[in-house]
This record gives sequence, C-alpha cells and structure tokens, in this order.
Amino acid sequence: MEGIQDYADEQPRKRVSYHHRPNVGNYHFGQIHPMKPHRLALTNHLVLSYGLHEKMDVYSPRKATPEELQIFHTPEYVDFLQRITPEAAPTIDQEERRVHNIASDNGNNGDCPTFAGIWDFCTSYAGSSLSAAKTLLSGASDIAINWSGGLHHAQKNEASGFCYVNDINMAILYLLRLFPRVLYIDIDIHHGDGVQNAFYHTDRVMTLSFHKYCPASRDEYFFPGTGALGETGVGKGRHYSLNFPLQDGITDVAYHEIFKQTVDAVCQSYRPSAIVLQCGADSLGCDRLGRFSLSIQGHAACVAHVKKKGIPMMVLGGGGYTLRNVARCWTAETAVLCDTTLPSTLPETPYHPFFGPDYSLYPTLRPRFDDLNSKKYLHDVTAAIKEELRYIDHAPNVVLDWTPDLIGDEETDRLKDEDEDMLKDERPKVRGGILS
Repeated sequence: MEGIQDYADEQPRKRVSYHHRPNVGNYHFGQIHPMKPHRLALTNHLVLSYGLHEKMDVYSPRKATPEELQIFHTPEYVDFLQRITPEAAPTIDQEERRVHNIASDNGNNGDCPTFAGIWDFCTSYAGSSLSAAKTLLSGASDIAINWSGGLHHAQKNEASGFCYVNDINMAILYLLRLFPRVLYIDIDIHHGDGVQNAFYHTDRVMTLSFHKYCPASRDEYFFPGTGALGETGVGKGRHYSLNFPLQDGITDVAYHEIFKQTVDAVCQSYRPSAIVLQCGADSLGCDRLGRFSLSIQGHAACVAHVKKKGIPMMVLGGGGYTLRNVARCWTAETAVLCDTTLPSTLPETPYHPFFGPDYSLYPTLRPRFDDLNSKKYLHDVTAAIKEELRYIDHAPNVVLDWTPDLIGDEETDRLKDEDEDMLKDERPKVRGGILS
C-alpha cells in the first residue's frame, strides 16, 4: 500500500510530549479477563529501549482528583469509585453496583470487575490524559501522547466495556476551553459510544468512528452494538456524529482508502482546531477480541495521515488484547509521531521473550477472517458520510463564552503549582532501558 511506511513528514518537526505514570501497567483485572494493563509496561519499555523518549518531552503526571473526574462523571459515580474495593464490594448494596455496572468479583465474571487498585488505576490514566490536554492548551506540545488513555466506553454514571472513567471526554472538555472545535477520531474496532453519547447534542465536537458494527437485533452481536450510519446526532449536534460501520476482515489498503477520504472530507468541512485520535489496537489482525485484518504498518498509516494535517493533536490508546502486538503497534506509532524510522528488530527489554519467535516490530499478522466489506459497500458508506457533511455549517462559528465548568477556583489555585511543575520538561534518566 502506497504510503504505509512513508512516515517522514515534510512539515517542520512537531513538539511531541509523552505522558506516562510508571506504575499504570501494574494493575490486574483478573486471571481470565482480556484487559491487561501490563501491555502499557511492555509499550513503555519498547519506547524507551528504542530511544524515542529522547525525541519527546516526557511527563510523569499526577493522578486526577475527584473534582477533575466530575468534569464529566456524576458525583455519585465518582464517590462510588472511591469506595469500591475487592474487600468492600460485598458490603456495598447490590443495586448500587448494578446502577454503576461494576461487578463485585475479581474479573472472572462481567466486563467491569472490582479489582485491587481500581481507583488508583482510573485516576492514573485520567490524570495522564488531562496532562496531555494541558500541554496542548499551553502550547508546550503540538502532539501529546497517552497510551494508557482512550477508554471510550465509560458513561457518565457507569462503567462499560472494560472502561471505568472516560478520560477522553474529560480531556475534550478541557480542550474546549481554548479550541473552538474538536474532532474526535476513533480507530478501535469497537464503536466509541461513550464519546459519541457525551457530545451528541453539540456542534463543538465532531465524532468520527471506524468500527465493526453488529447490533443486538442480529444473531451475532458485537459490543457495543451501536454506531450505525444513521446515528448522526440530535438538536444542535445533528450531522456532527459520524460513523463508518464495517464488517469482518477489512485489510490495510481498503481501510486506509476509506480513512483518508473520510478524514480529509471531515477536516475540509469542519476545520477542527484540535484533534483527539483514539488508537485502539484491537483493530489489528490476530487480536484476541478483534475481527479486522490490519497490519501494524496499516494502523500506523492512519496516525501518520492525521499527523500530516498539522493540527494540535492528542493521541490515546484504547482496546487491544494481544499484548505483544499492542506494544508493537503503539511503539511504531510513537515513532511516526516523532518522525522517526525504527529498525524492525526489537531491542532488548525485560519483556523480550514476549515477542518471540520473530522478535520483530512488524510481524506478519495473518488474516483470520474473510473480508466481508465489498468495494461497493465501502464506496456507498463513504458517499453517505460526505453527503452528511453537506448539511453542516462549514467551520461553525463558536461563542466562546460557553466553556465547560471544570473545578472551583479554590481547587484550581490549589492545583496550579502542581500543574506548572508538571509542565516542566523533566526527561527521565534511562538506565538499561528502565526508568530510574
């Protein structure tokens, strides 16, 4: 596919920041649960061992506060998250757990279990996304990366689909303080329902999701069952939610073609002032839960295409359940964002055995599913989205006296010094590929 490995950018080098809390990968959803935060440790070690940290401003952000989580989530839900632990779960009313959709076990039943450190995990990845947003707002970064973020299913008052806190919505609400229009792009195989729902009524955020679509009405349901072509927003947000529903097995060439055409049309019409890109790696071939056939190069080509727009950009993680391929993918995409070409042979890390037997950054991910997306189908959906864009006000004017209420003045003052310290460039020292 033309351009898949052409990561060089003719534009001036962008200022890239990397937001990572060292212990964010040390949590465990449960022995049989597919979500493994340890993938974040694998990714970080590859990033460091390739020397990519030397090309970025590296931050170890503070955790998000309860007040910051309430930028999007309800106070009741935030309070519940602070109280729920494996020890306390049996004493918490079953109805309260049901309302917030968090099971009381250790990951052996239910998508969103109670596990040790659940509050610290949520505030860690959310804090890193807020840190990324702040560097974009301050102008310290042109591109801000947080691979621990991108948990796009969490709703305002409940967990959903392995996601407890919707760091994306929190970060977008921060960005709206300065940026008139934010474009959210989602390349996870699952529909970004939590983000679409949050901004379904506004034209200040346009959501664009590429995902497998199979509603509950069909025999073969695919979570979350939303993201139909006809879900386009309501009220002032009508025409500002866009979905590209796909079927099994789509490959690099077809995916990149529809991605490029659609993103180009959206950017031309909407003219976003900032972009948030969710890079769920479960759209790769051979993913434990995925059904697409993208290579790591094909996935990274989408990131490269968005980067070439030259628009302030936040890049987040998301799904991805074959750990070694998630780490490869996000490392390759970090290199794309840093205008760097990496050798395919992986460097030594403490996790080197995970990547055998090929020990390559770009392994062959053999398709497991036939491609059910015909050229006519892809053409018709692309045409339908372009037709939807004809209805929007091009680059809609925004009255900036509407900005999201974040946290109180006293709380803002209390955190101001911490944030200013965080925004200083404090590159970690690396010893043997490990943060010291």
